[in-house]
Amino acid sequence: MTLIRKTQVGLLITAVVLFVLLFLAPKTNPEKETKDKVTSSASEKVLSLETFITMASKSLKPEVKATYDDLLAKAKSSQVDTAFVSVVQFWDKQKRPDFAAYFVEQIAERKNTSIAYSKAGDRYYYSVRFTKDNNEIPTLYQSAIRCYEKAIEKDDKNIDAKIQLAACFVEDGKDPMKGIGLLRDVEKTDSNNVKLQLTFAFFSVKSQQWDKAIKRFEKVLSIDPLYIEAYLHLADAYEQQGQKGKTIEMLEKYAGVTEDAMAKQEVLKYIEQLKK
Repeated sequence: MTLIRKTQVGLLITAVVLFVLLFLAPKTNPEKETKDKVTSSASEKVLSLETFITMASKSLKPEVKATYDDLLAKAKSSQVDTAFVSVVQFWDKQKRPDFAAYFVEQIAERKNTSIAYSKAGDRYYYSVRFTKDNNEIPTLYQSAIRCYEKAIEKDDKNIDAKIQLAACFVEDGKDPMKGIGLLRDVEKTDSNNVKLQLTFAFFSVKSQQWDKAIKRFEKVLSIDPLYIEAYLHLADAYEQQGQKGKTIEMLEKYAGVTEDAMAKQEVLKYIEQLKK
C-alpha cells in the first residue's frame, strides 16, 4: 500500500486534503482507465449528453419526472441568464453532476462570458469521476474541452481554462502531447502558477516519473510554502523510489506544520512504522 493511500484514511476528514484529492489529483484509476480504453476503441460514435439525459429522465419516478419536465420547460421559455439554475439543482439532488454540467453550459451560453464557460468546463471535467457509464466519459471530456476553448476564445488570459483544457487532452488520452504542449506554453509566461505545477506533478505521478514529480512538488512548495499537502505527495514519491530517509523527512515536515491533530497523529504513527 502506498503512503498516500495509507494516509488518506486519516486525512479524508481534512478539507484541504480532500480538495487536493478530488479536484487536483488525476481523475482516473488504472482499472477504470483500462475499461475506458476498451470501451472507446469499441465505439466509433460518441453519444451526445442529451441522449444520456433523455434516457435517464425516462427512468425517473412519475412525480419526479413531472417536476423535472416543469422546471425544464420554464427554464427554456425564460430569457433570464440564470433560468437553468433550478434544473442544475435538480440534477445535483439526483446525484448526477454530469447532467447538471450540461445545464451549467446552457447558462454559460446565455451569459456568454469566459468565466461562465470555465465554470461549465469545470463541471464537466470534475463529473468524470462520478459517472458509472464508461461510454459517457468521452462525451464529458469533449464537452469540457468545448467549454474551455470557448472560455479561452473569450479571454486569452484565462490561465485556469488553459490548464484545465490541457488536462482534458492528457486524461482523455486522444492527444496527450497537445495537452503537455499547452501546459508548457503556460509555463513560459506563468511558471509560478501553483495549479500549473500541480498538474505537471500529478501527470508525472500517473506516469510514475518520480524524479519529475518530486521536482514539481518542490516547485509548488517554493511558490507557496503553505501548501503543506505537497509534503505528503513528496513522501509518497520518495517511498516509491525506496528512499525511506527522505520519506520520513517529508512526513516529519508535514507533521511539524499541520494544524490538523488527527492528521498529525496518523502521520506520526506511520513514521514510527517506517523507523522499525
